[in-house]
Amino acid sequence: MNDSRGSSTTGLVLAFLAGAVSGAVVALLTAPRSGRETRDRIKDLARDAAGKTVRVQPALNGAYSRAAEAARRAFVEAFEPRTQDKGAPPGRSGH
Repeated sequence: MNDSRGSSTTGLVLAFLAGAVSGAVVALLTAPRSGRETRDRIKDLARDAAGKTVRVQPALNGAYSRAAEAARRAFVEAFEPRTQDKGAPPGRSGH
C-alpha cells in the first residue's frame, strides 16, 4: 500500500479542520458583541462541544464493532469452500 496517499489525505482533513476552527475564532472575535457576550458565547459553545464529545466514544465503539464484525464475515466468506456450479467443468467456479 502507498502510505503517502493516506498521509496526504490525513493532512488535507487536518488542514480543513484547522481552517474551520480558525474561521470560527475570527468570526467570534470580530462579531459586533461586547466582551462579556463573546465570552458567554464561547462558554456556551464549549459546553455544547463537551456534551457532544461524551457521545463520541460510544458511537466510535459501535462503529468499530460493526466494522470488525463485517471484516470477520468477509474474511470467513473469502476462505469458505464454494459449491461448484452444475455443468461447469471441474476446477472452475463458473467464470
